[in-house]
Amino acid sequence: MFTHEDLACLQAQSLKMQGWIRQQTFSPGAGKALRRFSSWEVAELIFRVNQSTLRGRLAADPSLPQGQVEEDGRQRWYSLSEINEMRRRIKVNRRSLMPERPANRRALRAAIANFKGGAGKSTVALHFAHAAALDGYRVLCIDFDPQATLSHSMGLTDIAEDYTVWGIMARDLIQETERMNASARGAESGAALPRRTLPSNITELGLAQLRIADFIKPTCWPTIDLIPSCANAAFVEFASAQYRHLNPEWSFFAAVSRYLDHLPDDAYDLILFDCPPAIGYQSMNAVFAADMLYIPSGPGYWEYDSTTSFIGQLAEALEDLSAFSPIVPTGTMGLPKVFQDVRFLLTRYEPGNDLHRAMRSAFGKVFGDRVTEHPIEMTRAVEQSGRFLSSIYETDYRDMTRETWRRARTSFDQAYSEFKTHALAAWVNLEETP
Repeated sequence: MFTHEDLACLQAQSLKMQGWIRQQTFSPGAGKALRRFSSWEVAELIFRVNQSTLRGRLAADPSLPQGQVEEDGRQRWYSLSEINEMRRRIKVNRRSLMPERPANRRALRAAIANFKGGAGKSTVALHFAHAAALDGYRVLCIDFDPQATLSHSMGLTDIAEDYTVWGIMARDLIQETERMNASARGAESGAALPRRTLPSNITELGLAQLRIADFIKPTCWPTIDLIPSCANAAFVEFASAQYRHLNPEWSFFAAVSRYLDHLPDDAYDLILFDCPPAIGYQSMNAVFAADMLYIPSGPGYWEYDSTTSFIGQLAEALEDLSAFSPIVPTGTMGLPKVFQDVRFLLTRYEPGNDLHRAMRSAFGKVFGDRVTEHPIEMTRAVEQSGRFLSSIYETDYRDMTRETWRRARTSFDQAYSEFKTHALAAWVNLEETP
């Protein structure tokens, strides 16, 4: 016989082990630090220029970051901040090293979503965020998943639920209810309009006083911020159902979208959503706020079956949202929901596996060019980075054979490069900002 008290004891035991694992994974202080990158990586993998060209630029201008030199003097190592300074100041053949960004557009929002667990959503979100940061973009990640894999991989732990998506949604409920009540009082027939009342256990949490920036946490990557998640945020599905009962006119699905609308347009370049493996209040907030939908899937039949169910249920859910009155405020996103692009990405793919090749062909026959050309291959380096809650970009190539590391990085580089191409095409289609 087990009660909630027994489950709490099991969690307490697990938390002790969790702390030990984090110490082994990150550092004795349970903090994560970003490694430096070699001059070889900076030149050929990040700037994509010849090493001799980069060395020439650095020798010609001593004011540029010179990095840390190895004891044998053969290699220099640079922090990401130093890399970005070089990116801003160096031109090669009159070509800027700064990343392409459409003018007068807010940040592009991309949701990594599928309700199949183990599809690789967090892995894709983590690697795309890191690849984009190395590309020179400023990235905001939002972890919608109470499992908090992305948050932990980014080095954030001990997060209070007030500062997760749940906090954003509860804050939005309070603010939207106050706005509705103010509108009712301001109307000529205000006396006939109902006044919505929220219980004190919601209004007295202090969430309405939180600033936009209070939810955003820095990571060890200087150009990546995160709105984290935590296990306690799992009750958002139950809480949101209660909130809708308290105020049936609250457009719950637009809470995160409204929140993001208040960010300065130039604060970030890319906003990535890591969605939970379910269609619920949090995932609907993610897909509604997204300009672009990226759907990762494993290469097996059951993953294909689950992906098919996911897009069907998502279509029905978005159709239901369209029944909301057009006058209900939804931020800059409108109804019916429109995505600038939808793509399917195969993960854990093994080129030598006959089943995987057959399922890749099946995906292509059904979804056509919506399926990305470059799947993410399963390699030993990918497995190892997953075990240690880090991306291949954070892994030092000296910790394994360079060929093993290079193969894994090439797979993610190709997947990210394709994502970037689609993202830029979608980004241009966003409305210009004043």
